[in-house]
Amino acid sequence: MASVAVAENHWLKGRVKAVTSGDCLVITALTHNRPGPPPEKTITLSSLIAPRLARRGGIDEPFAWESREFLRKLCIGKEVTFKVDYKVEAIAGREFGSVYLGNENLAKLVVQKGWAKVREPGQQNQDKVSPYIAELLQIEEMAKQEGLGRWSKVPGAAEASVRNLPPSAVGDSGNFDAMGLLAASKGKPMEAIVEQVRDGSTIRVYLLPEFQFVQVFVAGLQAPSMGRRSTQETVVEPDVTSAPNGDASAEPRGPLTSAQRLAASAVSSVEVSSDPFAMEAKYFTELRVLNRDVRIVLEGVDKFNNLIGSVYYSVGETVNDLGLELVENGLGKYVEWSANMMEEEAKKKLKAAELQCKKNRVKMWSNYVPPASNSKAIHDQNFTGKVVEVVSGDCLVVADDSVPFGSPMAERRVCLSSIRSPKIGNPRREEKPAPYAREAREFLRQRLIGKQVNVQMEYQRKISPADGVTTSGASDSRVMDFGSVFLPSPTKGDTAEATAGANIAELIIARGLGTVVRHRDFEERSNHYEALLAAEARAIAGKKGIQSAKDSPVMHITDLTVASAKKAKDFLPSLHRSRRISAVVEYVLSGHRFKLYIPKETCSIAFAFSGVRCPGRGEPYSEDAIALMRRKIMQRDVEIEVETVDRTGTFLGSMWEGKTNTATFLLEAGLAKMQTGFGADRIPEAHLLELAERSAKNQKLKIWENYVEGEEVVNGGSKVETRQKETLKVVVTEVLGGGRFYVQTVGDQKVSSIQHQLASLSLKDAPIVGSFNPKKGDIVLAQFSLDNSWNRAMIVNAPRGSVQSPEDKLEVFYIDYGNQETVPYSAIRPIEASVSSAPGLAQLCRLAYLKVPSLEEDFGPEAGEYLHTVTLGSGKEFKAVVEERDTSGGKVKGQGTGTELAVTLIAVDDEISVNAAMLQEGIARMEKRKRWEPKDKKEAMDALEKYQDEARKSRTGIWQYGDIQSDDEDSGPVRKPGRG
Repeated sequence: MASVAVAENHWLKGRVKAVTSGDCLVITALTHNRPGPPPEKTITLSSLIAPRLARRGGIDEPFAWESREFLRKLCIGKEVTFKVDYKVEAIAGREFGSVYLGNENLAKLVVQKGWAKVREPGQQNQDKVSPYIAELLQIEEMAKQEGLGRWSKVPGAAEASVRNLPPSAVGDSGNFDAMGLLAASKGKPMEAIVEQVRDGSTIRVYLLPEFQFVQVFVAGLQAPSMGRRSTQETVVEPDVTSAPNGDASAEPRGPLTSAQRLAASAVSSVEVSSDPFAMEAKYFTELRVLNRDVRIVLEGVDKFNNLIGSVYYSVGETVNDLGLELVENGLGKYVEWSANMMEEEAKKKLKAAELQCKKNRVKMWSNYVPPASNSKAIHDQNFTGKVVEVVSGDCLVVADDSVPFGSPMAERRVCLSSIRSPKIGNPRREEKPAPYAREAREFLRQRLIGKQVNVQMEYQRKISPADGVTTSGASDSRVMDFGSVFLPSPTKGDTAEATAGANIAELIIARGLGTVVRHRDFEERSNHYEALLAAEARAIAGKKGIQSAKDSPVMHITDLTVASAKKAKDFLPSLHRSRRISAVVEYVLSGHRFKLYIPKETCSIAFAFSGVRCPGRGEPYSEDAIALMRRKIMQRDVEIEVETVDRTGTFLGSMWEGKTNTATFLLEAGLAKMQTGFGADRIPEAHLLELAERSAKNQKLKIWENYVEGEEVVNGGSKVETRQKETLKVVVTEVLGGGRFYVQTVGDQKVSSIQHQLASLSLKDAPIVGSFNPKKGDIVLAQFSLDNSWNRAMIVNAPRGSVQSPEDKLEVFYIDYGNQETVPYSAIRPIEASVSSAPGLAQLCRLAYLKVPSLEEDFGPEAGEYLHTVTLGSGKEFKAVVEERDTSGGKVKGQGTGTELAVTLIAVDDEISVNAAMLQEGIARMEKRKRWEPKDKKEAMDALEKYQDEARKSRTGIWQYGDIQSDDEDSGPVRKPGRG
């Protein structure tokens, strides 16, 4: 039925929404193009007169209820075909028609069963008859002869068919005992038939078998209001009975009560429009329960004597909850006061359904703007890894398995979702641990340190000190990641509770070592929130931990790391009594220095390796050394031998984890070196340490990468390290100016491997804002603005906190080409660890032995343009002879950082180097020569000086006004000798 505005005698299709009497149906369209409920028609079966049902205060005509029930059960909710036969304008243009259910004519079926009589055509209304009038009259005669329905010949049958209706409770509930009904029926399903839908969450029903007519409010929710019309009569009749076919007369309604008249007069001049989606909610309920058999479970009665209940209807074998469906479809909002009458499980379902609709902005929540929240969901960021550190009872540091072992980038701090453990405190700020804080951390340390776990990231939250964060750290606000952590397998000594897949947060809560956070409706929470609440209920019932009235065990720990050096020295004899002492590594201060807790002495000390040193803070590989030792010994049980204590109060000695000397971890990885000035005879297992160091030197690992046998490599002293010359075949990929540029090695297998991996990636659509928040130093895929190609890039600068918009800008450095630019968040993609872990292919270089003006200096732009033209612009391949390697740039953090090679750059088909050509063009000059130089460097500089002299004599470029300023500016100010 595409439209209701159609001519008569057209067959249409529709669905029966309601049956108001034994000869009248309400039919809705199957499809429609306009918003809101579909159009509908009220059709009275042509030429039939069914017995009339009682109105307010009246009584049924004989067989009226049976007649209506026959037609209701026959066709309610079913698809029918119909056409309008005629209209009677005298009774408000009522439409009469023929209706087919499948191949059956409903009028014939009703008459055949004797539930309606056929009106014979009158003299004045010969055109107002059914097209099947002759057949109907014959069928009626047969029903009369057989005594069917209203033609029953059984004595007293007509009187018995009239219902004995109690007074209606709708509009005037003075004679209705709502509390008595609730007491007798609470929690028990009552059979009912829905007679009217006032709005999406209010229905009027007959309670069977007494036919008590009541109004029921669906528990736990409220649908949009239908508004109010400016009319004197505000009470809607429970049933509208059709007048006899072709007869305009109708029985008068019962008088209004005084209370109803008073209410009507108060609002008669006020019209209130309906809320958005009110009609849609009303139709949603009508389509499911109007004129249907339902079961009502009374939940309570409000102060106005209104019944509050849950409404259930059946579709085949499935029982559906009307209230839950309304909320799930965004057509009802959760109401706390009536939901409190329901069982806890049903209440939670309603609340969760509303929250989901708010998030998805469904129907009445389409314009919903959630209150300002400091939490945001995290999607698709699950990972596996090993627990490196237990910060507190609700915070862990996990090393991601997808990031190379020992990399500082591997560690991810994960706060356990939706729980809060006691604060661990901070000794440096004189904050003492809260009761059970140490117990909570120790519980997790014993079960998790070094163990493999599965992590499901769930949400981020911006934390400020006022929020009561349980972890120690920075005092300003910061963004923290929350997730659920699971054990993949049982751990030794655990009870049956700690089985495979056990939720760590649930174990903490169940032992009374934490509480569950009560989130607001719109806040993100753990995906296992209900299990956490259940665990907390068990802990409360068992009076465990903080849920008990007992005080936590008192433990006094002497922290020598914040005490004076003299106090540490006074403690030395007590540590010398035993040869080896058991300890726990509380923190890794640097690669070779740690904070240890000694249970036997109940003290914490600063401890460092004897005769082994790592790069200091800010030096190359210092962060790698810290990351390695965190993976190896952080919060592990170890044994130590203390030799002495230094002037700062740090104890010196050796450490073992199991049977392994922990200093060998650093030495084997090339992240530490033996101190030759420290007597080897004083170090236990010194020969093992020397073997480990020798192995790293032979493999040229990390700090030994430039090691030459017999030549001492200075790390962190002289910032330029010399090495044997090597020659590379390269192409220039980016020119920075000042004689600096980036190259990529030609024919390197790494280059082709990376390019192949990038080509095989299938790029997805832009990530949803909030699902992927790259941080400074992360490796990602970024789209280069000049050619729209996707390349590996390092985040150089990112928005503080999390990304808020696809247009947020991030500065990226293309690690394979040396370019750097700012791109929108929409041009960023996450990258697989297998692709991101390989080092960048772009190598920073400068022209050896030259001082090239920067772009801000005179002739700087000309020098940059010339270098760009002869290298990047020419498309040539070059031979780069590495003269020196400068490691003062540290790790790569963006364009112009990292190790820099000083090279002599020679094109394959050119006679002179680019270095010499720059001097010849007068756009560069020689760097200041030293008194003593290696022979090969002296020869190279002598050869270059000829080209500089040529430019000087011809007054070319920077020499156009004669000799320029000397190299005095290259020399820094004279350092004053330090004291002490």
